[in-house]
Amino acid sequence: MSLEPAIARTPADYEVFRITPQDTNKMAVIADPIRDRVPFVAIVEIFEPGGKTPPNTHQDAYELFFVLKGSGFAYCDGKKFPVNPGDSFVVRPKNEHVVENPNPEPLYCLTVMMPNEGFAELIRSGLPEKLDAMDLAAITGKA
Repeated sequence: MSLEPAIARTPADYEVFRITPQDTNKMAVIADPIRDRVPFVAIVEIFEPGGKTPPNTHQDAYELFFVLKGSGFAYCDGKKFPVNPGDSFVVRPKNEHVVENPNPEPLYCLTVMMPNEGFAELIRSGLPEKLDAMDLAAITGKA
């Protein structure tokens, strides 16, 4: 089976998951190795007000975060720094990190991880969710 030369999607095509019912973020899958046979995972990660990721570390993967909308903090290897729209940060392998949204509005990040290192499988093992009107406005830039 040959691969398509390009993968084109709109937000209506994104599959959305919350890994556990207790998680305070959901993930809209843009592309991943399972559906698309690519060597990375690309998602829009949506952090609810007061939400954050659990502390986590990747053995071999690099993880890029690009802030689309909202603001918060990132913690990496014991250091804390603010993140705002247009900011980006890359977490290198073997560094514990957390992204936190202490604000009353959601925080939206484009998150890319390479290699996959089981991230796509973890996301897809979660609970199906939907993008709401606020999510769609943030992702598309349309109010």
